[in-house]
Amino acid sequence: MLLAFVIPHTAGISGGVVVIMRRFYCTAGAGMEDLLAKEVKNNLSATEVEQISGRVFFCSNAHLLIVTQLKSAERLFLLLRKAAAISLPNNPAKAADVIQQSIVGDADMWKQNVLTWTTLQGELQDSQQRGQKRKREEDEILIVDATSTNSMNSNIQLVMDPPSFRVSCRCSGLIARSYTSQRLSRIIGMAIKEKLGWKVDLREPKLEVNVYLSDDHCIVGMPLLKHPLASRHYMKHNGLRSTIAWAMTSLCPKQLNDCVILDPMCGVGAVLLEAAQECSNTVFLGMDKDMSQLKKATENVKAAGMEGRVHLLQCSAMEIPLNDGAVDAVLCDVPFGRKFSCSTDMPTALPRLLKEMERVLRVGGHLVLLLSLQLSAQLKKIICKNDQHANSSDKQRVHTDPTNANKECTDTPENLMCYKSSSKTPILITSLQAHNTHKVSLGSTDAFIHTFTKVQPEMCSY
Repeated sequence: MLLAFVIPHTAGISGGVVVIMRRFYCTAGAGMEDLLAKEVKNNLSATEVEQISGRVFFCSNAHLLIVTQLKSAERLFLLLRKAAAISLPNNPAKAADVIQQSIVGDADMWKQNVLTWTTLQGELQDSQQRGQKRKREEDEILIVDATSTNSMNSNIQLVMDPPSFRVSCRCSGLIARSYTSQRLSRIIGMAIKEKLGWKVDLREPKLEVNVYLSDDHCIVGMPLLKHPLASRHYMKHNGLRSTIAWAMTSLCPKQLNDCVILDPMCGVGAVLLEAAQECSNTVFLGMDKDMSQLKKATENVKAAGMEGRVHLLQCSAMEIPLNDGAVDAVLCDVPFGRKFSCSTDMPTALPRLLKEMERVLRVGGHLVLLLSLQLSAQLKKIICKNDQHANSSDKQRVHTDPTNANKECTDTPENLMCYKSSSKTPILITSLQAHNTHKVSLGSTDAFIHTFTKVQPEMCSY
């Protein structure tokens, strides 16, 4: 009888073998959608990739353990339904009817998806068991096999018996003016209970149904993991969000393998540890003048098992104790002073920081900066005076010729001009070639990721 429910989301035939393509979607922070779409294509060979604000949809037959290794996603869902927006009448009874037809729909579809969900859970449990230490006696292996069988029987029982569930609903746009998320969750929950016979359990449900309603979309899914993908197990002390730290490495113009990478304001080490997961045979240097931050970074490095690759040092980013051209890349989340206090006046210090980072960077090396809106505005003023700014989508060099400092910026190569905080004497950076600027959301505020490459400096007169 169970075989009647085994209906793949999407199926194709390859070499006479039926390949099941499961439908997923991930949530993503604002500005991360493009990176996530690229990641699922490259790492999962995903098809039917589509993105909207805050979400990326895709099909893949990759093992769930591989899917859970996505770095740019927030949460992972099994996609049940993706449709155009629905219009709910104000009458509660009529609204319930519309929800039952538009969101709940066919009972067989839900049975199919519950079976797919339980199959995926079984895949993940089996992989986690295989990933444990394999120094076991034969009888211990038999115990693990028995555990796997019990897990499979439990999954089958979940499909045969009505599962417990709860509904989590988010809404925006016109529908949010008439219905709160809590009210919609109750209406949808009652419709599922009546249509499918499932049992409501708000505390410890077997399944969670996630619904997103907006002026453009109606999306229904089931989360596949209890914890967000963005939660890294090795981050004992949180700093910059891991997805943003990963993006800084991903947006670097070239892969950073077999090299030396510096973060001169490393904090708890989030940027370095994300880069260390991606870059092989690479040495990482983390510096910070705050010893309390370095202690937390040390604990994070140890938890990630990166003691031999990530080296930490207490010093100021204004005076980096390295020779000129000593590193291949500089990745830096310049402190905003919002989440963590910062005694330095960053808008004033930014020119000197840039100069010191440029000094230790080798020719051909890359500079990646995460800057607040305020510091990004300051950077634009440094690059072009009189509020003129370069188009961030065009590759260009920033201006350094003092004779042209007050002239309008053009599409010609320009070089970066910085000023000492204590005087009008310019600190000239003649060798940073700008690549692009990528806007991302940090939750309560936005920020920009700026990327540069160091090229041969040009002669510059003072």
